[in-house]
This record gives sequence, structure tokens and C-alpha cells, in this order.
Amino acid sequence: MTIPRSFLGRADLALRRSATLADLMMRLAEMHGEKLFVTEEDETGLSRRITYEQASEQVAAWTRAIRTLSEPGRPVVIATANGIDQFMLCLAVSAAGGLPAPVNPQMSQAEVDHVIADSGASLVIRTPDELPVVEGSTVLATPGPEDVAALFYTSGTTGKPKGAELTHQALVGQVSMAAMWPFTLRHDELVLALPVAHIMGFVALMGPAVAGIPIYFMQRFSPRRTLQIIEHRRCSAFIGVPAMYRTLLEAGAADADLSSIRVWISGADVMPADLALKFKSFGASVTLPGLGPIGEAAFVEGYGMVEVGGNVATKLSPPMLPIGLGDSLGLSMPGWKFKVADRSGRGVLPGQVGELQLKGPGVLKGYWGDAHASSEALTEDGWLRTGDLVRSGPFGTVMFHGRAKAVIKSGGYSVYPVEVEADIEEHPDVLEAAVVGIPDAKLGEVPVAAVRLRPKAKVTPQELVVWAGVRMAQYKAPRRILIVEELPRTGTRKIQRDRLLPLFTE
Repeated sequence: MTIPRSFLGRADLALRRSATLADLMMRLAEMHGEKLFVTEEDETGLSRRITYEQASEQVAAWTRAIRTLSEPGRPVVIATANGIDQFMLCLAVSAAGGLPAPVNPQMSQAEVDHVIADSGASLVIRTPDELPVVEGSTVLATPGPEDVAALFYTSGTTGKPKGAELTHQALVGQVSMAAMWPFTLRHDELVLALPVAHIMGFVALMGPAVAGIPIYFMQRFSPRRTLQIIEHRRCSAFIGVPAMYRTLLEAGAADADLSSIRVWISGADVMPADLALKFKSFGASVTLPGLGPIGEAAFVEGYGMVEVGGNVATKLSPPMLPIGLGDSLGLSMPGWKFKVADRSGRGVLPGQVGELQLKGPGVLKGYWGDAHASSEALTEDGWLRTGDLVRSGPFGTVMFHGRAKAVIKSGGYSVYPVEVEADIEEHPDVLEAAVVGIPDAKLGEVPVAAVRLRPKAKVTPQELVVWAGVRMAQYKAPRRILIVEELPRTGTRKIQRDRLLPLFTE
């Protein structure tokens, strides 16, 4: 019996984990050939279809062009529109021997200029149309799995963006097992509308690509359009962040036919359990002849960050079961170790809150050109200080409490914004809350909150202050609450807490 070449390619990728960004597209073309890779929809609604072979040919052409314009081993900033081209340009830069540094098009020009200056880029690509046509054969670079593959800049929610040096092992290694996903799953179609320049969007695109699962990619997220796409195309999976799920609900998800969805996937932030339960009920896990879709969808949550190349922990809520929800980060992925530590790096007692530290194959090598920030993030023995506050939970899990830098110190008490936000969001008129600390002469800091209300809600800020004061400890209750139409966010929809502070100091 002859073993198909595609199977051998998938097995080699999954077991040896030897692929790099430089040769990834070539390998995927060998595995999947003329199979559809992605359907991409631009902001006007127009779409294009790209096969794996077409994508490989395009990457090869851009590789030849980039090799003539950039210096080997130097960063190349990819400041293009969000989309598949940006992803393929990253692969082309790597294949040419450079270090791709993609930037989110939602960044301000000042932020883009910071990335260009900080990286010392030898080339800035603002559109693939500016690349020359270079004929000839394509010679790929041959980096090792532990070599730096790319620079992914942090979101900048707590300071200036820093370039995380991620290895090929970190980026490709963690998705390589997707090559052996069951064949039946590769008939699904997954909807994705995340920024490719963000680590979650990059890995969320790469994983299905390795598995051979067709992707419907939206250059710009639109909740109403997303619901239409799922209904019309009968898509079976969606990947987003909690803020996207909130807007889908606002856009009418409860009234849409989402029964084709078998799995919802979320990451980048803690998913509220009640929101996950709603979406589980919207989907369906099984379709029976004559009966149609029944049951509910699975919900998968991942925990990770740019400094680890994506996802390091996962939790699953299976169909028909409300388990695997809430504040747990889930179980660690193979090869990863978790530690809950105090400020000195020593482990804390079970149940005590401490900082989560991680150790594994995807930890960044450091921050580009910033030895101080690197030493702050990494311990001498290779543990990454995440800045996330957690406590140990059952079965080896850890429970999320918030960001260390976001903790509000008020009168000697530690106030965790995510806890206060969850309490405020229990008010029937509140859609979403964001809590920050402002200086106080007596207590050091006091918590305040900005909230978005549900449509037609009439509650006043003072009424919310009184309501919160009754529901939570005095030191936790926001002293002021402002009602806003929108909360400031990054390109991946994370709340920018530093931009909330001026609202309370004006």
C-alpha cells in the first residue's frame, strides 16, 4: 500500500515540528495542493479565493523581491492593510532571511513610526504592489527552530509597544499538531476577523491553515456581517475575543440562525461564563437526518500572550455541559509549566494570589533592543513574568484575578478591576464596565468606572454608584461612575485603561 505524500507531510510537520516560517507555505502547498486556503472579504464586501498552491507561488514571488530590497537578519516592518497578504508577506520576509515585524493598521501613525524606529527596519512594506517583479528560482532561507522568527509588538495597553522576539518553534511549533486533525474537521469553514499583526490573529490563521480547514477571513470585523456570513455560508466555527462576542449579541445573535456552528473559540481576555453559555446555546453539535441540528456547540477558550507566541493553556466546555467556564485559565499545553509566585519569585501557598510565571518552548528570547525590559520579563532561570495575577485552583488549574499593573491599591487593600467589573455588569442596565484607579490623597488610589449601557437604559451614574456601594465591599466600590458610548480599545479590542484615566481627571 502506498502512503499518500500529503499524509507523510502532515506527519512530518506534526511529529518532527521542524517547519519554520521560511518554508511553511511551501510545505502547506505540498500537503494541501489546490485545496481552498482562504476566502477573504475586504471592507467593501468583495471577496477573493486563494488555494494553497496559489499562496505558495505568491510567497515565493515576494521572497525574491524582498531579497533584493532588504538585508538578511534585519527586521522588515509590514505596515499593510489587515489581511491574508500581510500574513503571506510575513512568510516571504522570513523566507528571504529577514525578521518580519507586522503592525496593526489600526495603530496611529506615531505608533507605527515607533515600531519602525525601534526595530531599525531595513525595509518598510506599506503595500505589496510596491514590490518589484523578480524572475528566477526562489532560494529559501534555512533558519533553525530556535532562531528568532519574527518581532511581534505588544499591544501597548500598559506602555510603549515592545518587540517580542519569537522563535520559529514558538510560532510554528504550537500549531504543528493541527496537521493531524481528523479529515472530517477539514470540511468545516472557520470565520476569522482578527488582526493578522496581533499574535492571536496570526496563530488563529496559521492553525487552521496547517490543518487544511478553509478560512473565511474578514479584513474588518462587522458584527452584523459576521452573523450574515455564518447564516449564509453555514460556517461551523468562529474565533474571536470576548468584546466581539458582546457586539455579536448586541447585533442580534439571539435571533440569528447560528445552528451550523459546532465550536466557538475565544481568547485574549477572560470570557464571562454567562456570555459563553449564551453562544453555546446558539450553536449545535450534531445534525440528524430529518431532525436537523440539535444540542449545543462546544466552547473553547485559550490563554496566552504575545510573549509566548500565542496559546499556552486551553479549556473546553463540551456540548450540553456547562463545565469549563468561568475564570480558570484552563490546563497547560504540553511542554509548559505554570508557577504562582510572589514578588521575589517564590511560590505562594495554594489559594493565595500571586503572579503567574510561565516556562516552555515558546517563551520569547527577549525584547528587541531592550535589555532592561528583557531582564524585567525573564528570570535568570528562564521563567516569564506574565504580570497576570492568579491563584491555584483544582486539578492543576489557575484562576485569573487581573493584571498586576492594573491592581488598585486603596487604603492597604488590593482591588482587582476584573472582579469589580463583573459585579457592575450584573446590573440589568449595564452592558460593559471598565475599572481603573485614580490618585487619592487619603487612600493612595480609589477605583472608578466607565460603563456602557444597554439600549434604552435610563439609570444614572449616581444610581450606579449607590447600587455598587451596596453590592460590594466599600474599598472595592467605584467612587465615580461615568457613562460612555464607547470604551477605548486596541486593535484586538482590549480595553486601553490608560486612556480612561483622563476622563476622571478633567
